[in-house]
Amino acid sequence: MRFAPPFVLLLACATAQAGDRGLVAPEGTLGAHWQLPAGASLATAAYPPQFADRGADACVALGYRIGADGATSDFEVLSQWNSEGGEQEPEPGFWRAFAEAGAEAVAQWRFEPRPGAGDPRQTYTVATLAFTAAPSADAREVRAHCAIGDLAARLREIDDAGRKALARKDALDEARRNGAFLRREQVYAPESSTEIGSSRPVHRW
Repeated sequence: MRFAPPFVLLLACATAQAGDRGLVAPEGTLGAHWQLPAGASLATAAYPPQFADRGADACVALGYRIGADGATSDFEVLSQWNSEGGEQEPEPGFWRAFAEAGAEAVAQWRFEPRPGAGDPRQTYTVATLAFTAAPSADAREVRAHCAIGDLAARLREIDDAGRKALARKDALDEARRNGAFLRREQVYAPESSTEIGSSRPVHRW
């Protein structure tokens, strides 16, 4: 599964290293390394039809990797928002539906190295996607709710949260093996990585 973002390839240079994601290119800087093939365009994400009656605007900041061959992969939700509940999910399945709608579009994206940028290099970046229910809605305003100002810092947050979650899970597993009882407030072992200060999972596809 894959995700969909907003899409601007601007020439600007601000990159960093984070985790094992390779070169990290904040949104708006991808054009320093990659470009669209001649005549190509970026597929756009459709509003999930099962939630159309709610009329909610939503955005998703979708992290993704560009491989040396220019294909996209390794999508993960880095930020999400909706006009009904902010970061709260209005109903089960809401966030996954929007993430998958974006992923379907981004899975079709292909890039090629920008001339003069050197050998193709695995790159991790983010696209901020807006889903608007009404034609009159301002997509830029909706997108702003999910914008990530410092991508490298956000990835460090997620990586740190993941390591802490794994440590808590290991502690719980060890306690179970030893027959010990730990109260819920002492050990919390989520199934997936969680955001700092939040029990909401950071979903990866």
